[in-house]
Amino acid sequence: MSVDFGKAAWQIRTPGGGISLRVSRRTVAVGIPVVLLTIAVSVMALASGALEISVEQVLRAFTGTAESMAQTVVMEWRLPRVLMAVLFGAALGVSGGIFQSLTRNPLGSPDIIGFNTGAYTGALLVILTMGGSALQIAGGALIGGLLTALAVYLLAYRRGIQGFRLIIVGIGVSAVLASVNHWIVLQAELEVAMSAAVWGAGSLNGISWEQAWPAAAVIAVALLASVFVVPSMRTLELGDDAAKALGVRAEPVRIALVVLGVGLTAAVTAAAGPIAFVSLAAPQLARRMTGSAGIALLPSALVGALLLAASDFAAQRLFSPIQLPVGVVTVSIGGIYLIWLLAREARKS
Repeated sequence: MSVDFGKAAWQIRTPGGGISLRVSRRTVAVGIPVVLLTIAVSVMALASGALEISVEQVLRAFTGTAESMAQTVVMEWRLPRVLMAVLFGAALGVSGGIFQSLTRNPLGSPDIIGFNTGAYTGALLVILTMGGSALQIAGGALIGGLLTALAVYLLAYRRGIQGFRLIIVGIGVSAVLASVNHWIVLQAELEVAMSAAVWGAGSLNGISWEQAWPAAAVIAVALLASVFVVPSMRTLELGDDAAKALGVRAEPVRIALVVLGVGLTAAVTAAAGPIAFVSLAAPQLARRMTGSAGIALLPSALVGALLLAASDFAAQRLFSPIQLPVGVVTVSIGGIYLIWLLAREARKS
């Protein structure tokens, strides 16, 4: 890998030039504090709880030299939740960035256009009909999300895809699927319905390594694959005609981006339920912080990780010893953000 240092950006190339990425200095300047804040929130989450543990003991737990109880609490009970909050937040940030880039609209995130809801439908059907291991739920969520994306894509397709039409169709499909989800829960046995309802709010409570690994594997593959499609995504933002002139096949690239975005959303939904508004807010916050003209996936991932890690920490500590689903916090924050965004878009028009 080689790095060229320019005045405004750093060019990173892999051997043979297969991948070439530009990372602006502003992105690095914003990204480092965001990463440090995420680490600080994560350490606080590992240290706090019913059993308070010092920061020193938390750090020693990573080297295996902490006290026995502290070692168990940090590494087995709290670390999966903290790591998954960071990883899921990054996944949702990238997913939101992909769809906002495709639709060229700040409202074009998977939770607004129905892909979260479709993934939840798939996971619900697996839980209620098959019992559902972590791997089965992940598969159901992925299939549900992809089928929803296919339905929205086909319904919105008119000699190509326009962002606003995709959003409107997605909102309609999401409303239909939300009704289906409510009906499914009402048909279930009481205990299963209550469990599904809590999980449906989006929760990291009680997440374990067993639940985390399947989702983490899917997310890792999708994030790696997204590196290869970033240049084509940038070209698509210029419009289909310009993309074709530059040698980019618009529809295959668009379909690949949809699959990646849905895969990221479905993996999170399978493990933690549909966590709303992170994918909506993270890319726009990142764009404003970096001052970039379009959506950048790396800053979106970093901001998404911080948002979900901080929201989950708040969900644990605000009403302690009661632990809220993290989705309650993200919905509260995201609702305010959505109102501001809608008001801003209304003033523009």
